[in-house]
Amino acid sequence: MIGLNDIVDKLKDVLSQTTISKKVFDKDVAKALNIPQGTFASMKKRNSIPYEEILEFCAIKKISVNWLFFDQAVDMLKEETEKFFHVRYFSDIRASAGGGAYGFDEKAYQTLRIDRTIMDNMVGLGNTKLEAIHVNGESMEPTLRDGSIVFLDREQRDITKDGIFIAATTTGLFIKRIRQRADGMVELISDNTIYTPELISSDEISIVGKVVGNIESI
Repeated sequence: MIGLNDIVDKLKDVLSQTTISKKVFDKDVAKALNIPQGTFASMKKRNSIPYEEILEFCAIKKISVNWLFFDQAVDMLKEETEKFFHVRYFSDIRASAGGGAYGFDEKAYQTLRIDRTIMDNMVGLGNTKLEAIHVNGESMEPTLRDGSIVFLDREQRDITKDGIFIAATTTGLFIKRIRQRADGMVELISDNTIYTPELISSDEISIVGKVVGNIESI
């Protein structure tokens, strides 16, 4: 495990870039961290790392914390980060494929990290800021089964393009194919042929986003 002495050596390298003499001492590091020199000397003897002060220093100097503590290069971190999509998962939200479901509680979510190779197989994917919610009902079968998890892209709301959308209405949250009619009404269309299309006024519906993929329930 890295010790304070190792961190101090790196901090000296950083400070030397802006020091005329290029020679940096422990007292200079203590000053940069806003720690009294005597206190800093005691911390070095005890190998007590002042995390809060170091993190603030990194923020000001725009230094990678991972480089400082773990020798991880910024390019390495970027490469690892880009392997995953970060998905906001609303476990309590149900987009109804039958009757209307409840709307979003924007704070009640968990963050999922999903491998990019899995997500790249989803048609229409172009945004890494996705959200995941559940399907409730059978009206979108066989395309979407009851209990499936769907991935939602809020940046795609153009219903003139074919696809399945999440729509918020006065009676709840729906997942349907949506068509704007010439008379101003909006048609909510189910994939399950036993369900007839539903009509709703355009001022009673708001498009939340487009479904770009799904995970089937077991």
